[in-house]
Amino acid sequence: MIKFALVAALAVGAASAAAAQDTAPDGSRPFGLEPYVGVLGGYHSFDRQSEFGNVPRYGKPTGALIEGVAGANLPLGPVFVGVEGNAAKGFNDIDWEYGVRGRAGFRAGDSGLIYASGGYQWVNGKSKRGFGDQRDWMWGGGVEVGPQDIGLGGVTGNAGPRLRLQFETYDFDSIRPMAGVIFHF
Repeated sequence: MIKFALVAALAVGAASAAAAQDTAPDGSRPFGLEPYVGVLGGYHSFDRQSEFGNVPRYGKPTGALIEGVAGANLPLGPVFVGVEGNAAKGFNDIDWEYGVRGRAGFRAGDSGLIYASGGYQWVNGKSKRGFGDQRDWMWGGGVEVGPQDIGLGGVTGNAGPRLRLQFETYDFDSIRPMAGVIFHF
């Protein structure tokens, strides 16, 4: 729990500091950083042959998740790079997940993003169900679509909400689809 609080505080602090930066008269930010925060929901299902193995009496480890993310992107013309922290509360076999990842991808339209990601993820299982704690690499990709991409360009400008759909795998031993809303500053 202390690890989760530390990761969450650092992620929120970084996003808040980036959002508080003064903007230039043309609306651009120093260094071009685009901070964001978001909430996603999804499901994490591990293979029977993963490092978690079979949980006695319960089969393969699985669980629904609700996740908070915070990060920043650096646009580089038609491409971008970024960093993101996450913390998720799990249900069923998963207690908590938290981690950090890098992202790189392409801009699509006025507010859309197509990206690949990679980073390190910690998974805390519910010990009462025989599912222990693990950490390993997390790989994935996803898309973000904003209002500008569906014809609502005047609603929020370049900032505002975007729908995110992402798919990740924990060291190629699990499936972790997530969907939610990301708020860009």
